[in-house]
Amino acid sequence: MSPALNRRQFVHSTAILTAATTLRAQQKADSSETLRIGLVGCGGRGTGAASQALGAEYNGKIVAMADVDMKQIDGSIASLSAKFPDRVDVKPDKKFIGIDAYKQLIDSGVDVVLLASPPGFRPMHLQAAVDAGKHIFCEKPMAVDTIGYHIAMAAVKKAKEKKLNLVAGF
Repeated sequence: MSPALNRRQFVHSTAILTAATTLRAQQKADSSETLRIGLVGCGGRGTGAASQALGAEYNGKIVAMADVDMKQIDGSIASLSAKFPDRVDVKPDKKFIGIDAYKQLIDSGVDVVLLASPPGFRPMHLQAAVDAGKHIFCEKPMAVDTIGYHIAMAAVKKAKEKKLNLVAGF
């Protein structure tokens, strides 16, 4: 592996671990409460982000997934279940398909939303997750154009006001 790739993986893993640690810190020290995690965008990057989140030292479980393609969801579940068999519990009614599937996932009772859909959709997804009061890990980039940038920055500001944890990939 090239040094740049190792550095990139290190920085990304650190961001995931930071998000998980921050979220864990909000829980009571003696709590056995499980953090319910939802994944929006179940391709390779989304599955990787979910794997890194589950690998962090906290009591999290993937309970909902959203994508435009059921094959992506099923493939992600298979991959994550092989590595974390007791930490992936996505029931059929928590598999959301379609362009608006992120809305259903956000409203499904999750505590944390991992946003790994294609970057053109992220500002809209980020805004919806913040509006719903969810803690968020958002892959990079948060936006790909000026309008998306302004939507994302407004969501970041609102997340701070709501005291939500919002971590972005590097």
